[in-house]
Amino acid sequence: MVELYGRTMSRRDISRHAGMLSQFAGVRLVTLGDGVERGVRMLEFRTGTGLRFTVLIDRAFDVADCEYRGAAIGWHSPTGFRHPGLHDYEGEGGLGWLRSFSGLMVTCGLDHILFMDSDPADHYHYVHRKSVDSSIHGRVGTIPGRLTGYGETWDGDTCTLWCEGVIQQSTVFGEDLHLIRRIEAKVGSSEFVLKDRVVNHGFYRTPHMFLYHINLGHPVLAEGSRYLAPVRQTVWAAHADEYRRQGVGYRNLPGPKQGFHEQVWQHEMAADENGKVPVAVVNDGYDEGRGLGFLVETDKAEFPCQYEWQNFQEGQYAIGIEPSTNHVFGKPFAKERDELIWLEHGEGRDYTTRFAVLEGAGEIAAAAERIASIAEQPADDYPEPTDQWEAIAR
Repeated sequence: MVELYGRTMSRRDISRHAGMLSQFAGVRLVTLGDGVERGVRMLEFRTGTGLRFTVLIDRAFDVADCEYRGAAIGWHSPTGFRHPGLHDYEGEGGLGWLRSFSGLMVTCGLDHILFMDSDPADHYHYVHRKSVDSSIHGRVGTIPGRLTGYGETWDGDTCTLWCEGVIQQSTVFGEDLHLIRRIEAKVGSSEFVLKDRVVNHGFYRTPHMFLYHINLGHPVLAEGSRYLAPVRQTVWAAHADEYRRQGVGYRNLPGPKQGFHEQVWQHEMAADENGKVPVAVVNDGYDEGRGLGFLVETDKAEFPCQYEWQNFQEGQYAIGIEPSTNHVFGKPFAKERDELIWLEHGEGRDYTTRFAVLEGAGEIAAAAERIASIAEQPADDYPEPTDQWEAIAR
């Protein structure tokens, strides 16, 4: 059954009240038509509860807009959802990626994440390819996808909105990695699920690294918002040598600040009995104290590492939840510790992640209680980084 407008409705009930489901919910294909976004294909999902989000087919099927009952969830940077044809991956010393960085979720990978790196290319057996040179966060996020299907599927009285596609990161004498992505949302729900599979389609042994840059903006993020996570220890902080200079810790979040320099933390998270790691950002004061939050739930075995990205600069105000396959020091650190994933031909990795709106004080309290039952996060906003890098099993 579907919960819509305070009623439990069957498929027949819904049909009786409208000529098409699209009056209440659905998924439709549109194309953006102006500015740097011109020509980008996009799928718009509406679940009927007030949750609306968009999927950029031509930007790796990443999630762009996200809102709930008129309140923004996802972050919009100044760049807009730039057409991939305008993207210069290797520009600006490897920082060109930042000119296309916007939206609720940006995928990073598929063979490289984090900062710029030059890696020996011996595994590709091509004398003229001496190195694999990677810019920040990898290539995949600006590769157009191939749309293999989308629509609405009924199973009895339950309706699932979905889309599927394939993103290929491929070259001659190099990697041939395919990201097969499916996104699902139930009509009548305020959440969606991302199901990814990364497969080595080529015949060279190829490295694989993966990260989701999940970016939340105002009003989920506001002065007084809280970061909730089952933090067992804070392993590392980019700003540890001047920890308190900006007056911003990891847990209690400020409003926009002039001259703020980004802060990044790596937290070691605990998982529940099912291996799940829930992380949320909540604004208890939203809508006269009714509250609004957003939760991301990952699998610890799939994403053993988690970062918290703080970009509280005026005009760019955002916080990032970043599940990752590897520690924050990237590929050189992973290779040194024998933690880099290598995929042979036909081998793949699967990732399933849940994104959920937390509406009201009750849902926020329930999420906070669940997270605290997994691990009581440090009460100090400035926990001392432990520099204890836990081994990642491969």
